Amino acid sequence: METSFAIIAEPNRRAILGLLAASEQSVGDIERQLRMPQPSVSKHLRVLREAGFVESRVEAQRRVYRIRPEPLMEVDAWLADFRRLWTTHVDALERHLDRMAQKPRKGRKP
Repeated sequence: METSFAIIAEPNRRAILGLLAASEQSVGDIERQLRMPQPSVSKHLRVLREAGFVESRVEAQRRVYRIRPEPLMEVDAWLADFRRLWTTHVDALERHLDRMAQKPRKGRKP
């Protein structure tokens, strides 16, 4: 079984997850929006389903997919340390820029 990171490393799968994050989608909906052939969409959905990222239900004569957030929690947990690191750096940059904006510039008359 591929890891969550290997699953989402594939750009088409990320695009599918992006669509499903917004709303449930049928295979046909995904095909049209991503302009991908049906066999490719089905292949990627199978990988995502087997990895637990999506689940499906039958609605009339079509299969509708929705995202399952649990596998993404693993990715989110891994990113938490990096998020804290970048937040600290961005906050420091913001403070620096605020100080720079408050200093009068030489050669300018107030």
